[in-house]
Amino acid sequence: MKVISADHAVAHGVRLARAEVIPAFPITPQTLIVELISEFINDGELDAEFMPVESEHSAMSAAIGASAGGARAFTATSSQGLALMHEMLYAAPQNRLPVVMANVNRSLGAASGIWLEYNDSMPERESGWLQVYIEDNQEALDMIIQAYRIAEDRSVMLPVMVCLDGFVLSHTVERVDLPSQEAVDSFLPKFRPLNVLDPEDPKFINPVTPPEFTMEMRYQLDRAMEGSREIIQKVDGEYAKVTGNRYGGLFDLYNMEGAETALVTLGTATSTAKVVVDRLREKGKKVGLVKLRFVRPFPARELLEATRELKALGVFDRSISFNGFGPVFTEVRNALHSVTYPITNHIAGLGGRDITFEQVMHMFDIVRKSAEGEGTRECTWHGLRGAME
Repeated sequence: MKVISADHAVAHGVRLARAEVIPAFPITPQTLIVELISEFINDGELDAEFMPVESEHSAMSAAIGASAGGARAFTATSSQGLALMHEMLYAAPQNRLPVVMANVNRSLGAASGIWLEYNDSMPERESGWLQVYIEDNQEALDMIIQAYRIAEDRSVMLPVMVCLDGFVLSHTVERVDLPSQEAVDSFLPKFRPLNVLDPEDPKFINPVTPPEFTMEMRYQLDRAMEGSREIIQKVDGEYAKVTGNRYGGLFDLYNMEGAETALVTLGTATSTAKVVVDRLREKGKKVGLVKLRFVRPFPARELLEATRELKALGVFDRSISFNGFGPVFTEVRNALHSVTYPITNHIAGLGGRDITFEQVMHMFDIVRKSAEGEGTRECTWHGLRGAME
């Protein structure tokens, strides 16, 4: 057991997963990850190649090259760094390279800051990477290990982006139980690459592809993403047998038994929402919570089944698509297009602003009103200051 930040939990996960090549470029708030990994390598605790590079674009390029060469690759980034990687992000999935990357979520663009929101990773959900969002420091460690097992499954062979909340997790310490190296080795075997750049067996990787083949390649990637649902569930169950830690796979349900209304959350807002659900349940309110974990693959069918008996559903977003709604709401509404109950969007915490118990209470109150047929906004921004409120 250690009391460590989520950044350090990620670094320990990389060490236990025996990653072999780590291209690294610093950016707040992820730098603690690659700093600690470099210490592990320097101290002989991890047998790996540490590659300080000149930019995040180079970091992803190097990770792609390392994975294509048959090595288990890891890198980490945040915000503008992820944006700089954008060009190369699309190369890893189409070449079926199971790179694992931690993205420590941080605001992006003009009016930029170093604080939390999901507008860095959400736009990349169409790149072909699997995306999982983390609630606490223990889950950060465990999902790095699980991510390699999922990514390297022969029916998947896709990269995984493990997203964790900047500062709320990256620089906050919690108790984290580290599994033994023997336990991780039994769960995560040595990487067996699908195709390797080998001078003794020459082959093309990532050539210019004519229209005769491109569509089929995209289809194969789409089928691999779709098939990863089953692998995610399987890996979560097998990890629980080894460590005792289970996360529900694609999403987790909290107090959904007999719930009439519920809220979908992701990231650290989930912990706040759980407390609110407990308080409302004590008052006799039939409320529940869906902790969304994977945004890619998006659990459309599974979510429909889990929420079928509800009278109303709210969806939390910590980012905005500038189409009037947040991206998670758009995904959820698309998945639940056949339901008859109302679905409302709740945007909060942008730019790192605190999400309070009172705000989450207000979210549940709006969901209740929509279930009872009262007039409610389809999208509410919570915590706005002044006249805009």
